[in-house]
Amino acid sequence: MFQVYSSYRGEVSWSNMIGVIGGDLFIYCLHRLSRWDYGSIASLNRDFNSVVRNGDIYRLRRKSGVAEHWLYLSCINDPPEWEAYDPSTGRWIQVPKMPPAQSFIWESLTIGTELLVFGACGRVALRYSILTNSWTGLADAMNTPRYCFGSASVGKKAFVAGGADSSYRHLSSGEMYDLETHTWTLLPNMNRVRFGCSGAFMDGKFYVIGGITSGLEVLTCGEQYDLIRRSWRVIDNMAQGLSIELWGAPPLIAVVNNELYCTDYSENNDLKQYDKLNNKWITLGKLPVQSKDKGRDMGFRAFGDWLIVIGPPANSGDEKVVELHSWTPDGQPPVWNLFATRPYGGLGIRCAVMGC
Repeated sequence: MFQVYSSYRGEVSWSNMIGVIGGDLFIYCLHRLSRWDYGSIASLNRDFNSVVRNGDIYRLRRKSGVAEHWLYLSCINDPPEWEAYDPSTGRWIQVPKMPPAQSFIWESLTIGTELLVFGACGRVALRYSILTNSWTGLADAMNTPRYCFGSASVGKKAFVAGGADSSYRHLSSGEMYDLETHTWTLLPNMNRVRFGCSGAFMDGKFYVIGGITSGLEVLTCGEQYDLIRRSWRVIDNMAQGLSIELWGAPPLIAVVNNELYCTDYSENNDLKQYDKLNNKWITLGKLPVQSKDKGRDMGFRAFGDWLIVIGPPANSGDEKVVELHSWTPDGQPPVWNLFATRPYGGLGIRCAVMGC
């Protein structure tokens, strides 16, 4: 597709490829290719490597609405190991090992071409970039390092709120991360402190749901952050009926096409959808996996138009593997598709989805 021939010898030449068709047109051609191909293209020569690694292709993909979703999953947590799943090829790609750090708590979120992880009770922050396929320290960490917080991202922004700081104080504060400047900006405080809460972005607003107060009260309310007004609004009973347990996993929630879903990791093992108009949860059907550890051995994410649920097989006592199932919400009871199984190390599941 990209071969250019010299006019006098007919030999394939890559060295002047970008100069012949122009840098902008070259990037335009590349941005329509699969992310899977970028590694091979970058290995052809130094100029191609620079074009792929400087991020311009991904900026154009974001502007053009082109996005492929990859799942980043960590099931082996001692030390943490990450894999990436590409649904277009059905392949798993080993992510380089993280720098050594002593922690069993790793929060994760994605924004643009980066996977951000936070551990050691908020004292360690790392950034994995697909542009360089490497980990670096997140030098511009949060103003208030935290763990067990709610988070969500949209476009070039990521939002975090709640959790606890390195002194184990429960927090009501929140922050916004800017991908372009790699800076954190403080948000107004929420109305309640929330430890072990969950975050979601829906209808242009950031939601934080559930959590536990400093007095160990389980919260059934949620809060909505309006990006324009820069203010929080409490939504009473938004988490009513969700699985929220002391020292268990936070509510497992995900948004697909501006609709909010959750998993009930109790014995009911239900998939539910949030009814925005009536502020209540509607049961859609059963989950194909069953938590054996208060939801800590489960993952639940939006994956483009899919919902993905990860966890121990529902009808098996095997605790050394987890299954990955997908379903595309269609207004009908869920019919889950098993697409992979992975070894499980027994210290919790961390997962994030990168769309770029």
